[in-house]
Order: sequence, then C-alpha cells, then structure tokens
Amino acid sequence: MIVGTCKALLRIDGAFSLKDKRRTLKSILERIKSKYNVSAADIDDNDIWNSAVIGIACVSNDASYTDGLLQSIISFIESDPRIEVTDFETDTIHLD
Repeated sequence: MIVGTCKALLRIDGAFSLKDKRRTLKSILERIKSKYNVSAADIDDNDIWNSAVIGIACVSNDASYTDGLLQSIISFIESDPRIEVTDFETDTIHLD
C-alpha cells in the first residue's frame, strides 16, 4: 500500500476576513475531494485571513500514480485565480 501526502502553503489574495478565507477554502477543498477522491483539510494558519496550509492524502497501490495525482492536484489549485501556492511538499510512504 502506498500513502501519498501533500502539504501546501497558500496565499488567498481575495480574502479580507476570516469569513472570506473560510469560504474560499471550503470551495477549493470540496472541489479537490470531489474531483480527485482524496482527503483534504485546512491544517494550519487558522487565524490568518490571507494564508492557509492544507493537507492532502491519498492511498494507492502504485507510487507513480500517487505522485502524478498529487502533482495534478497542485496544478488544479494553482489554476484557481483566488489562490497562490507559495510552497508545497509531497511525500510517499510505502507500507507493507
């Protein structure tokens, strides 16, 4: 079993309050979950209105598929004009 994880640091340009941030994050997280069938959540910077850290996780039996899926998700996030990905890191864990 292969577990793929991604931690993405985001800047939300259109957010001027925590309410704006939550609305934008909720939208993008739901779209990621629906389109890619992965787990995704807001994991840090909860009190900063224009910054967020999201975590994404997926399980597969193919490491190259997992890597490609996470890269596709990052590209999907980057295509949203409301959000800028400032940094991200991915990891693949092999479990027997």
